[in-house]
Amino acid sequence: MGDIRIVGTAHVSQKSVDEVRRAIDEFEPDIIAIELDRGRLAALKGNAPPPSVEDVLKSGNFSLILAQWLLSYIQRKIGDETGVPPGSEMMAAVEVAEERGIPYALADRDINITFSRFWTLMPLLEKIKIGWAMISSLAGIGTEDEIDIDQLTEQDMISAAMEEFHRFAPKGAGALIDERDAYLAYNILALAGTHERVLSVVGAGHVEGINRFIRAPATLPPRESLTAQPKRFPWGKAFGIFIAAVFVFFLVLIAFSGAGIDVLISAMLYWVVINGILAAAGTLIAGGHPVSAVTAFAVAWMTSLNPFMAAGWFAAATEAKIRRPKSSDFAAVMAAESITEMRKIPLFKVVLVAALANIGSMIGTFAYIIFIMPILGIDPRVILADGFANLMAFFAGILPF
Repeated sequence: MGDIRIVGTAHVSQKSVDEVRRAIDEFEPDIIAIELDRGRLAALKGNAPPPSVEDVLKSGNFSLILAQWLLSYIQRKIGDETGVPPGSEMMAAVEVAEERGIPYALADRDINITFSRFWTLMPLLEKIKIGWAMISSLAGIGTEDEIDIDQLTEQDMISAAMEEFHRFAPKGAGALIDERDAYLAYNILALAGTHERVLSVVGAGHVEGINRFIRAPATLPPRESLTAQPKRFPWGKAFGIFIAAVFVFFLVLIAFSGAGIDVLISAMLYWVVINGILAAAGTLIAGGHPVSAVTAFAVAWMTSLNPFMAAGWFAAATEAKIRRPKSSDFAAVMAAESITEMRKIPLFKVVLVAALANIGSMIGTFAYIIFIMPILGIDPRVILADGFANLMAFFAGILPF
């Protein structure tokens, strides 16, 4: 087993850039393991091909895409405030290795796998908490508070931050931190089996976890478990089916309660109106075209009853027809200086329309469940009790036993 040295860095710190260069000079590694994948390295070098707009629109993962863009924006703005672009220390390792002919290995997991597992494994509550934290971060960008980035490599602070992250969003932290600790440790150990001196350049938050796995390789999880598409019970679809069943059952009880056809029609109309208005409102808040808002209004009542469709998909498709996003929009999103500037970019607007239309439709579903009885002016106890009794009597009359 070769000698392993790990350099923990902050991704927007000049001090970290200098430490990486100094470590290479002092350690004289045979190979450098870098916390990058091919896609992120290509992006840092500025030669990554933009994704296909069609693939983005077909993916349906608009909330995940929006989260990725906003996280990149937050990190980039912090880099602007410190004067060091994100990933500079990783690029320093790559540049020195290329200058001196030192082999280097891209040791991190593919970013697409990481974000997919991060988003899929998180329950809804964690996603809400992460979303709120991102909004709070966006609101804090540009304040007068100074950022002491150099403290981000101090192990006591890192340990405290990692512990807080695990409390705040345990599933998200598991995918974003713990799994990558294991993945990086696998690659570092493999390199140490074939090279005498391995220098590893990783974010400071990974140092403790990687060292733990290197000291006890038997504790590493199966490698394939770190890259497989996570299999989870489809709670979202199950909940959608449940809501659809409850809504239909509710209408049946109204029909059998004797409340009258006008109450039944009103209940159905309010489902259409409440879902539609809030989905359309989300579209307009995102800056969507009025035609996209009308589309969201028209389909929200139906998509809320079908867990395999979403109002945002239809609104986004309409928005894309109107705004006509281009491949160059990806670079424009990454270069935007503010959220306001981002919102003017057609592709960002399409993704934002999809996300907010879906959120509006979801809020509409819950609003309907909570407020429909008071809106209709009926006593739920009477409707449900009479409707259920009459329904049972109906079945008793048609069944042969």
